[in-house]
Amino acid sequence: MRALLFERKELRYAAAAVASRILPGSGAGVGPLRLADVDPPELPGPDWRTVTPRLTGICGSDLATVEGRSSRYFEPLVSFPFVPGHEVVGDLADGSRVALEPVLGAEARGEAPPFPGAAPGDGDDYGYLIGGPVEDGIQVGFCATTGGGWGGELVAHQSQIHAVPDDLSDEHAVMLEPAAGGIHAAFKGHIADGASVVVLGAGTMGLCSIAGVRAHARPGHLLAVAKYPHQRELARALGADQVVGPDEVSRAVRRLVGCRVIGDDLSGGTDVTIDCVGSAASIRQAIGITRPRGRVVLVGMPGTARMDLTGLWHRETELVGAYTYGSEVLPDGSMSTDFTLAFDLVRQAGLDRLVSARYGLDRWREAIAHAAEAGSRGAVKIVFDQR
Repeated sequence: MRALLFERKELRYAAAAVASRILPGSGAGVGPLRLADVDPPELPGPDWRTVTPRLTGICGSDLATVEGRSSRYFEPLVSFPFVPGHEVVGDLADGSRVALEPVLGAEARGEAPPFPGAAPGDGDDYGYLIGGPVEDGIQVGFCATTGGGWGGELVAHQSQIHAVPDDLSDEHAVMLEPAAGGIHAAFKGHIADGASVVVLGAGTMGLCSIAGVRAHARPGHLLAVAKYPHQRELARALGADQVVGPDEVSRAVRRLVGCRVIGDDLSGGTDVTIDCVGSAASIRQAIGITRPRGRVVLVGMPGTARMDLTGLWHRETELVGAYTYGSEVLPDGSMSTDFTLAFDLVRQAGLDRLVSARYGLDRWREAIAHAAEAGSRGAVKIVFDQR
């Protein structure tokens, strides 16, 4: 089958990092990613299924990987060579349409789930990531055994597979994975009724987080930070009460909560800030606009960063990560998974509209360049289309 294969080639990885700094999206063309003919992945066991992708998204973690910007932290948690792509809607052998929950959880590795009904991302010990019938890998799309959505076939454990109802389009379904991440971010914020919330960034994860907050919390004011006009329009449509540009954030928060300025930071700030950028600058800004003893939720995948964390210490700010999705306790005391909740969110919020452009695998360089410059080119989600 034809697939985009990411190999472990250090010199090419370094070349990708240099090129992507000069022109976003250009690193993939000189890095260790190539279109190749490879054997389809074999089923690791009886509870595994072959999935033929229809649409597969290009997300921020994919871009960071193929452009040489991902953290070395992940090296023990992936296996090479792998086929990227984890935002997937596809077909099983019987023709049924499914969406992929890509996290390789305990059940996929032959271990008992941490509790009945647990999502693949649940649990308090990641030791299972290096065991079981598949090679190392945090998700489908970062594992040599499973393949990924940027290829003709992948394999997934039955715990990762969700049937897609007929009323959802492929475009709705390919947004389930980022929508689940946005819902998880909303729950990780522990947003009290009437709280002030800021979402930094209005790419795919920022917009999904806005939708997730609006659907699963009752903030008093939801402020979104968006750089481009189409992002501002979508942020408002998905539930933001106010949208400002990146250079207006501190002023907007100050007016909202009525605090003062102390040096480069605010004396008070928002109750919860959800950072969907993940850069050193955005984390620093998030801490500076969040009130003392407030909470910063880190959704955007960070890399190696240097920053002064004195403010975090002095303000007693809670800084929490929001990696993918898991299980949540709902207001009525029941429990659901973020992926289950995402089906309603993509439908009710119309998240299919975030799919901006589709490319065949043979146009992979164009697709990755478009994804890397999505904001400036008026786009949000770029996908590979293998229908």
